[in-house]
Amino acid sequence: MLKNLHIQNYALIDHLDIEFHAGLNIITGETGAGKSILLGALGLILGQRTDSNVLKDTTKSCVVEGLFDISAYNLKDFFTDNDLDYYDSTIIRRQINEAGKSRAFVNEVPVTLTVLKELGSKFIDIHSQHESLMLGTGHFQLNVLDSFAGIATNLTSYTSLYHKYRKAKDSLTALEQNLAKDKADFDYYNHQLQELNDAKLKAGEVQELEELQQKLTHAEEIKSALTLTYEALNGNEVAIVSVIRDAETALRRIEGFYPSAKQLAERLESARIELRDIAADAEAQNLSIDLDPGQLEQVSVRLDRVFMLLQKHRLTTADELITLRNEIDARVASVCNADYNIEQHRKELEQVRLKLVEAAEKLTIARAKAAPAMEKQVVGMLEELGIKFGNFKVDIRQSSEFHAWGTDMVQFLFSANKAMPLQDLSKTASGGELSRLMLSLKSLMAKSSNLPTIIFDEIDTGVSGEIADKMGRIINRMSTDMQVINITHLPQIASKGKHHYMVYKDHSTSVSATRIKELSADERIVEIAKMLSGETVTDAALSNAKALLSKE
Repeated sequence: MLKNLHIQNYALIDHLDIEFHAGLNIITGETGAGKSILLGALGLILGQRTDSNVLKDTTKSCVVEGLFDISAYNLKDFFTDNDLDYYDSTIIRRQINEAGKSRAFVNEVPVTLTVLKELGSKFIDIHSQHESLMLGTGHFQLNVLDSFAGIATNLTSYTSLYHKYRKAKDSLTALEQNLAKDKADFDYYNHQLQELNDAKLKAGEVQELEELQQKLTHAEEIKSALTLTYEALNGNEVAIVSVIRDAETALRRIEGFYPSAKQLAERLESARIELRDIAADAEAQNLSIDLDPGQLEQVSVRLDRVFMLLQKHRLTTADELITLRNEIDARVASVCNADYNIEQHRKELEQVRLKLVEAAEKLTIARAKAAPAMEKQVVGMLEELGIKFGNFKVDIRQSSEFHAWGTDMVQFLFSANKAMPLQDLSKTASGGELSRLMLSLKSLMAKSSNLPTIIFDEIDTGVSGEIADKMGRIINRMSTDMQVINITHLPQIASKGKHHYMVYKDHSTSVSATRIKELSADERIVEIAKMLSGETVTDAALSNAKALLSKE
């Protein structure tokens, strides 16, 4: 439950600290005093979006912090799944800086708004003044029925299968669309593949061909230079190698009486061996070069073919052409295998669909089973709330399509008068009737949802007198199992609270500010008397207020 709410620099609130209690907490105050501001601030720590307009003082940050006792609600798994520190007394804080940037924390660990919203939905259900209008929507009605039926586990299983089904169906659709397009382009890609395969491309081929072309083009010059090199080094008697050998021999003859000659001779020997090797390499390379105009023509033709493919596909290297060839090959193979792949996807989709049908049928059976009991309880509460001849029915129809919630389409039908036909809520219920019907449904949901806290923001709109007193009794009954915070303008309901808070505007400074205080027993009598008689409190109003507070 919500134990404490701290608000700082939000709208008309400069600073508030509110201690809430178990049971029924009543909040009253004049219109415009700021009751809705409290809910807006609370909404921040429940994951609602906001902007910098909420700042009372635009030079300071806004902070809203809630302390929750969650010891009895089995939420440890949620904290573990989201890498949060679990404490029985958990603190949720939301900060909005001067620029409107928001940050959220759970027990001092930063969290996203998505996580905050999901966690908040496990803490509090807020019934706003306008939520009764949602009563006529199919999705809301379905949620009410599902909550009463207690089918959360089955619904989770179905939802998982539904997402798997949608993914498989989208995948099949994409395959079919791609196949249609690829088949239209098949001949074009197949021709390209054939052309690239015929080219028998090799990695690094262009550079090798260009080097070979240069060698064949200048073969005569190369052979002449290599011949000259060989002849100069080792080709005749005056060749460099022969001259060096003679010098080396002369030095060997004098090294016995001239020691320095030995080192010189060894150096000459190394130079001679190196020059001899160079001469041998030059001769070998010379012999390997053929003056073959035919080979040069073949190389030129090959280069022209590769360059044509490069230009055609707007690429720069043979390696890129090879990559393109592989990609086209894969695409052509994909088209060839597409019919088989599509058939496999269809089989997989059908398997998921059959499981989805089974899961949807379980939901339908559970909803159909719960509907009569829900109808009976709602009619009983409506009778308690003064709609003696009210009738209520849950109409469940089947859709031909799968939806995120199953195949059921739920509609609440209602009649407030004897012998009147059941009709859609939006066509038959008045404002007061909608309020009573919403309270009945919320009461049923509260029993099954196991939520720590529910907040009613003027759920009593459109009722008064004895009916208001009966609504107060139902709200008070709800508070035996959960914390209820109820904002009301009706003294009959306000008198049922265990704790009573008054919201008011403080005009004692230059800027008006919203305040809230928990009323003492005497202050509470005066507040309810004002709700009965207006600003001027009469003795009769005080007497009536005491009478209301004394009623059980």
